[in-house]
Amino acid sequence: MFVQRFSATRRGARLARRLATHRLDDWGVPYGSPAADTVALVVAELAANAVLHGRVPGRDFELRLRCDRTAGVVRVEVADTHPGRPECPEPRRPGADPADADGGRGLLLVAAVATRWGVDDRSGPGKTVWAECALSTPHACFERS
Repeated sequence: MFVQRFSATRRGARLARRLATHRLDDWGVPYGSPAADTVALVVAELAANAVLHGRVPGRDFELRLRCDRTAGVVRVEVADTHPGRPECPEPRRPGADPADADGGRGLLLVAAVATRWGVDDRSGPGKTVWAECALSTPHACFERS
């Protein structure tokens, strides 16, 4: 398992994505592989949402990665500390409104590439948004020494 807290900034979100792909490579899921690219996309979207919508000044967000060889998935969890009620955000479809052109479809991408995703309560304020991404090779997730 990989667990790390990041500052709730764009820089923190970018670092989360980079460290996730590094950890996957350590687990035998190489950079640039379909599974690594999928997890990187999911981490980027969920971390960006934590920074944009779940940010509380002075508080970090947390990234957890778990590799389940038996199920053949990598589980990505991003927890924010916003004190609002943890509700399942709705993926937004593109509309005719030009204001929607620059964003709002990250969860639509997550839903498209993940095998499943959802939102859970967390201890303390905030919520955890999670997604499971399929591994392309069943022998992945063996940490290299």
